[in-house]
Order: sequence, then C-alpha cells, then structure tokens
Amino acid sequence: MAPEGTLWGGTLMDKKRLEYYKKKLAIRREELMKTIARTQEEGRTADEDPTVDLADKAANSYTKEFLFGMTNTDRKILNLIDAALKRIDTDDYGVCANCQDELQQKRLEAVPWAKHCITCQEKMEQGLL
Repeated sequence: MAPEGTLWGGTLMDKKRLEYYKKKLAIRREELMKTIARTQEEGRTADEDPTVDLADKAANSYTKEFLFGMTNTDRKILNLIDAALKRIDTDDYGVCANCQDELQQKRLEAVPWAKHCITCQEKMEQGLL
C-alpha cells in the first residue's frame, strides 16, 4: 500500500487530489441517494392516482416503469461510486483495473468512478475484455 496516495504517472497521486475526487464522489453519491428516494416516492404516488380512464392508467404505468428504470441506472452508478470510494481507501484509485495504467486526469474529471482506462473500457464495451 502506498504511503501518500495512489500511483499517478509514475509518482503518487497527492492526498489533496485524492481528497478532491473523494469529495466529488461523495457529493455525487448524495445527489443520487436523494434522486433515488424521490423517484421511488413518485413511482408509489403514480399508483395512488384514482384515475378511471384506461389511457390515464396506461400513462401512469408507463411513467412508473420509466421512473423505476431511472432508479436502476442511478443505483448502478451509486454502486460504481461506492467501489471508487473503496479504491481511494485502498490506494487503488486512478489506476486501470485491467492494464494497471494510470487513468487520465480528464477521464477522472468526467467520470470520477471510472475503473478502466479509455482503451480497456472500449474493449469491455465490445465484449473483448
């Protein structure tokens, strides 16, 4: 385990940068938790609407399905964020889980929960990894 942080371009990612990503992940995690709770509540209330019209019931059903689909996507991102926070704690953050190359700072800025470099992510999406 590295004493000062994660490997970054042959040097260690400094604690200040690690704290920056940790805070960014924590903020995004909190936003997702609120969104998931709100979406679940909206899904429940869609059922309580006392509509009699068949078209309204179909629209409510579609809305509920759409909201729960969003919740599943949010939960997947939440799991990725939790995994990234664990990687920070174990000094594995910022390094590709497959090839062990450093993740570009631009990638971490855009997707701080990323665990693969762009090349390995593309291979994974193509089913080659």
